Amino acid sequence: MALIKSISGIRGTIGGAAGEGLTPIDIVKYAAAFGTWVLNTTQNNTIVIGRDARISGEMVSKLVAATLQGLGIDVVDLGLSTTPTVEMAVPAKKAGGGIILTASHNPKQWNALKLLNDKGEFISDEEGKKVLTLGDSEAFDFAPVMKLGQYSTDDTFLQEHINTILALPLVDKAAIKGKNFRVVVDAVNSTGGFAVPMLLEQLGVEVIEKLFCEPTGDFAHNPEPLPENLREIAKTMEKGSFDLGIVVDPDVDRLALVNEDGTMFGEEYTLVAVADYVLQQNGGGNTVSNLSSTRALRDVTEKHGGNYAAAAVGEVNVVTKMKETNAIIGGEGNGGIIYPELHYGRDSLVGIALFLSHLAKTGLTMTRLRASYPNYFISKNKIELTPEINTDQVLEQMQQRYAKQPVNTIDGVKIEFDKEWVHLRKSNTEPIIRIYAESDSNATADHLANKIIADIKEIISVKS
Repeated sequence: MALIKSISGIRGTIGGAAGEGLTPIDIVKYAAAFGTWVLNTTQNNTIVIGRDARISGEMVSKLVAATLQGLGIDVVDLGLSTTPTVEMAVPAKKAGGGIILTASHNPKQWNALKLLNDKGEFISDEEGKKVLTLGDSEAFDFAPVMKLGQYSTDDTFLQEHINTILALPLVDKAAIKGKNFRVVVDAVNSTGGFAVPMLLEQLGVEVIEKLFCEPTGDFAHNPEPLPENLREIAKTMEKGSFDLGIVVDPDVDRLALVNEDGTMFGEEYTLVAVADYVLQQNGGGNTVSNLSSTRALRDVTEKHGGNYAAAAVGEVNVVTKMKETNAIIGGEGNGGIIYPELHYGRDSLVGIALFLSHLAKTGLTMTRLRASYPNYFISKNKIELTPEINTDQVLEQMQQRYAKQPVNTIDGVKIEFDKEWVHLRKSNTEPIIRIYAESDSNATADHLANKIIADIKEIISVKS
């Protein structure tokens, strides 16, 4: 059993003892903490909620709604929805905040309360700490019987979300419809199973083959959209005459694409391709991704005359940096597209619409489009440390060891080597250092990562 309390929300496995999993007691406690924070900071007594299709979702949703009503808060429940849909609904409903009930790419035994401010964006580090303090101190003041909050539902907002996407100037419905695209969708038995086909139909996609699109929450495979989990859609693409495959995670904020021959376009390259299109159509502009994302985005941005900036890992950090730099497109290398013209949140639906517009206008196949981008490979590794080792000191010594190289320390240590890089970050939940390295070949990326791992081991052995 696990319960992880972080600044962005409360995440855990369903069942077990209170405080050791995401039990009803924990759900009520932290829903009450967030509701209290919203009332204290905004004086707004409306909160929007929505959930993915996971098995525990209905139970968690009822607990959250009733708790908020108990505080005197009016609840607008979108029901089965997507993370970006809830994000857009918060300001549209003039709410004081939002709660998305999803554990994103975690397996079906997990669920979470993801917390949004009144702009429909994830709460900041400072705000998250205040919510956790309220929860741990149980400093709640529930409403008297005549001042309980009202409960209402709204199952129309997904269509409003799609309408707003269709109205974007860079979404070219005519070009998409003219290509008669044949598309396979893998929605891992969650809400993307109806959200993605709704969008595709309205974009004029000719054929939509559905895999795992029944929103049962009983995920047909590991829900993280990584190549090793996408064997079924790869086989379908190989056998049929399809143009592309679309894969989303359970809450529809991560987008992975599959080529016409069943090979992976690459999650890192979802953002690269969409950014290329947006920059091309806008005549340049600035972009942002996190420190662990591919350098290809920087290459594409500079090709169009724009400036690229790197943010600390985490959506809230990327959004902050995008606002600072006036970026017109950004996101994360896990398939997360953030398009500010729509809203400041990762959104697979707008990613799909922009990507299909790009693919239609280029006239290229998926494999040829992918081949048009700089080819980089990321080697992802970790090194386990004993609890007594001070990871901050290890990272500091690595920074000193490579002081002659360009080093970024906003989130761990990122060391640049010409067109290669390595990023070292400590985990917030376990005694490990994550080591990501990128180069233009798998072998070189692995070699670079192994060199850094050897350096860390040497530092640790000297200390011990």
